Amino acid sequence: MEGAGIEKSAVAGYGGKICHLPFCTIYTQIRFGEMIMGRTETLQAESAQTAVDGKEGKYLTFALGSEEYGLEIMKVREIIGFVEVTNVPQTPQHVKGVINLRGQVIPVVELRAKFGMETSEVTEETCIIVMEISNSERTFSTGIVVDQVKEVLDIQREAIEPAPEFGAAVDTDFILGMGKIGNSVKILLDINRVLGDDDFADVA
Repeated sequence: MEGAGIEKSAVAGYGGKICHLPFCTIYTQIRFGEMIMGRTETLQAESAQTAVDGKEGKYLTFALGSEEYGLEIMKVREIIGFVEVTNVPQTPQHVKGVINLRGQVIPVVELRAKFGMETSEVTEETCIIVMEISNSERTFSTGIVVDQVKEVLDIQREAIEPAPEFGAAVDTDFILGMGKIGNSVKILLDINRVLGDDDFADVA
């Protein structure tokens, strides 16, 4: 019938191709696609929100070159100036060696080398951040060498975004999230993932 639009065929104008499907079928397909896209976007947003849940709190920020990073303050034991490090043979290049911290021997990691950055000269601002590391059901202290300690920031959940995706070839599991502070971004680190068991197999 002339007035039965639901039975008419859509002859042209769908995706630039000639289409002879009933109009109601095409409409249903379009609406279904929109629903799927909308649901996917919702799930992605929920997943992103879940990824940053529990990440809010206080972070000690520090610099490596022009980039700034953050460490969960609860895992920071203390901050000391750079001291002489005793080299340990046959350790990874980024493991500088060990120091004697009030009678306790702890390993020290050059974070620049761990991240594949060029090493720099030690300055008056160079510090060792002593951290509590938990790996393989054990907890121990280790020091990380940084260019400069900045400040402690209280970062709210809404100011934290999940780590960006760079594809399967780039591992970002060691990043807790990206803290948005003003116009800058602080890379929030999961120190337990930054430093694995292999880093300390011979020194811890």
